[in-house]
Parts: sequence; C-alpha cells; structure tokens
Amino acid sequence: MGLLDGKVAIITGAGGGLGEAYARLFAKEGAAVVVNDLGGARDGSGSGSSSAAQKVVDEIVAAGGRAVANGDDVSTMAGGENILKTALDNFGQVDILVCNAGILRDKTFANTSEQDWDLVVKVHLKGTYCCTMPVWKWLKDNGRPGVIVMTSSTSGLYGNFGQSNYGAAKAGIYGFMRVLSIEGRKYGIRVMALAPGAYTRMTSDLPGRQGREPDPLSLPENVAPGVLYMVSDLAADHTGKVLGVSARGVREIKMMQTDGFSPGRPYTAQEVAEHADQVFFPAAPERTAASA
Repeated sequence: MGLLDGKVAIITGAGGGLGEAYARLFAKEGAAVVVNDLGGARDGSGSGSSSAAQKVVDEIVAAGGRAVANGDDVSTMAGGENILKTALDNFGQVDILVCNAGILRDKTFANTSEQDWDLVVKVHLKGTYCCTMPVWKWLKDNGRPGVIVMTSSTSGLYGNFGQSNYGAAKAGIYGFMRVLSIEGRKYGIRVMALAPGAYTRMTSDLPGRQGREPDPLSLPENVAPGVLYMVSDLAADHTGKVLGVSARGVREIKMMQTDGFSPGRPYTAQEVAEHADQVFFPAAPERTAASA
C-alpha cells in the first residue's frame, strides 16, 4: 500500500529538478501523475517541447507506474484548463495539485526590466492562479476533498538580494495560499505552501554554489519526501501552513507579530519611538533566503 494509492496528482514544471523528483516519488507511492512541463529555458525563453516531460513519464511507466505528459503553458488560463483536462481524460479525477513550475530572471532592482518583472510574476504568481482555479472548481463542484501545494520561497518570505521580481511573486503566492486555505475548509480542500531549498538547474549557478559539489541532502530526491508528506493523509490536519524543506530538514515558517504598543487613545509618533521595544521584536540576525 502506497501513501497515494488511488490518487491522481498534477505536478507542473515536472520535466526536471524538484518536479521530476515529486512525480517519481508520487508514482512510486501509487499515484497516477500528470507530468507538466513547457520545455523552456530557465529564464522562460523557448518552449513547445514536451520531451522532458515525456522522458519522465516513460521512466515512470517503465517502472510500473502510471503517468502522462502535458506541455501546456501554466501562465495562461487555457493552459491550466488543459492540464486539468489531461488528468480527467486519462485518469478520470484529480486529487492533488503541486504548482512547481517557475523561471528565474535575477537582477538587481535597478537593472530589472519591465519584461523581466512581468514574465517572472506571470509564470509564478499568475501561473499558480491559472492552474489552481480549474482544479479548485472541479474539486468544489464534485464535492471532493483535495490538496493543493503552492511553491513559495524564502526569497519571498525573507527576501534575497537581486530577486525583487521573484521575491514579489513568491510573497504573493504566500498570501494566495493563506486566503484559499480559509476558503477551502468548507469544501475539504487543504492548501499549503512550500519553501524549498534544493540544488537544481534553477539554483546550481547561484552565488555560493558555483563550482561546488552539492550537499547530497539538497538534491531534489531528498526534498521530495517532505512534499509527499504534505499531499498525503499524514498531513490531513494541516492547512494554511508553509513548510521549509531543504538540506536542513523540514520546518514550519510562520508570520508572527509582537504584542505591540496599544495605548487605547490618540498617540504621537514620539510615543511610538518611546515604546519601540514593544513594537519591534528583539534585535536578532536578519534572515535572508541565503541564511534561512
């Protein structure tokens, strides 16, 4: 018995890296998998080849699993709808959606063009919307529970130098997840976010990783078990939460607030300054994606 026996999972951006690792593990655990990948470069250029997705599918099938390839663009509603259609036409249902597809166009903010901004936000944030909406409606209309995992990032939750477009999109995904986790409770739809740290094509040449052998624990296959946990019934009691999954293990990342300064009357800016120790958290080393 696998953890996902009888389930159908859609995984976007699954032609390589983390998505491929999820697809292989989910199939091994009994799920039928839609392997989506547009086949473009890391910066979003080029597309139209489903060969990467088909290679993953062929290897899953050869190992005795069930999978089908899809090459649609996640950043369009037509693409999101067709990804769902691929699942329904081949397997008759959908139970799990993992929004994993993404691109990078890293530059300092002053050097980020409007095109760099728009395309990164389109693929990550709008792409999560375009894939989630059809699945959400199908689950809701058919009275079926389901699980949606959206991929955020420590770059959006903590910040990271040179990733204003990416960080903004990933922070938006966090807010999107929080709202849908609230709306999904009445329908039995769990929604969570993942902040992964892995050595992949997307991250292999980032500062600090160039020319270095990767930590084996940061390889995609060692991140995938955390995501399997999230989509399985083992996590049935959890929704609306962010898990950081990396070589450091698995941990919840949470937004918090201080008790604050609450005078209960009109106040001055000077009074806020005088009560700064109540307004702010105690000083601590600042986290970024690189140190998270």
